[in-house]
Amino acid sequence: MTEIRAACSPGEVRIAVTDHDTLLDAAIWRPGCPDGLEDWHVVRVQKAAPALGGAFVLLEDGQSGFLSTREALIEGALTAARVSRAAQNGKGLRLRRADIPTGAPSGPKLLERGPTPLDELADRYPEAPIFVDDPGIAAKLPARLRPRLQRCQQAFDGALEADFDSLGSPEADLGLLTASIFPTPALVAIDLDSTGAPDFKGNIAAFPELARQIRLRNLSGTILVDPAGVKTRKRPALVPFLREALAGDPLKPDVLGATPSGLLELTRPRRRPPLHELLSSPHGQALSILRTILRENRPGQTLTASIGLVRALENDPDALADFISRRARPLDLVLDPNAPPASWSLS
Repeated sequence: MTEIRAACSPGEVRIAVTDHDTLLDAAIWRPGCPDGLEDWHVVRVQKAAPALGGAFVLLEDGQSGFLSTREALIEGALTAARVSRAAQNGKGLRLRRADIPTGAPSGPKLLERGPTPLDELADRYPEAPIFVDDPGIAAKLPARLRPRLQRCQQAFDGALEADFDSLGSPEADLGLLTASIFPTPALVAIDLDSTGAPDFKGNIAAFPELARQIRLRNLSGTILVDPAGVKTRKRPALVPFLREALAGDPLKPDVLGATPSGLLELTRPRRRPPLHELLSSPHGQALSILRTILRENRPGQTLTASIGLVRALENDPDALADFISRRARPLDLVLDPNAPPASWSLS
């Protein structure tokens, strides 16, 4: 039976779609700091950039983005747009043209939020019940989804918790092979390897699990896969098998072929930030700290942490308020400018 399970903690909802013991999809939703995908905005044109195929625009909150359009835009003018790619990989929002509302505002304004990651997965699995361990999340969901909600004490059991946590590891077990995943600003490199004697058939057997890991981790952009134990001249023959393994991905990756050096090249559309970026960002690390303090019931009310961690918590007041409410005691934030980026202590 397919289920959607939403594990709620301060500032974060970790979402897993499961079929018995198999993890089908995964996502992270941060209600206090949404990624903005498909948000509808009125934006102001800052600078036209026809050579780049669009214009730089300003949003209501002072954030900037790039609006892709072939139309000539006048600098300083207002127009409507929707976010087609969330900020990620060191790059800002990407937007597309949208309908201008009647009675448009006189300045940049957020008109409507796009669907959350939970909304998106609920639509992808329309028959699946949604198990939630925090009643407060129900109020943040569209009314159409509320009949599917089921309350539970703990959305993730130990096994599902371990499966979800493993998605933050740079290594993935593919059965006969192991994938080592190396995200870079330009692309994602995936090295397939084995302690045994990998061969052509072994790579083919590993492709379905590789495709599942790419989807679960939301790896996107250009992805290069280095097969294990297959001679360069034979690697192009692996392409149709990789294409078949990726056929069920809702983002429709495009397997381009094999490079001259024998790497299998594919592209997967960038929409929401990849899971590794969400988990490793200062915001992701800060929310993990709050979750750890609650889970381990650590004593103390003064959290001393690095600049990045404290700033991330200060920028997510909803997460702090939820944490304080769950813990029933205040939390004081102390910034240590000399602390390493991931350093923190509770006293």
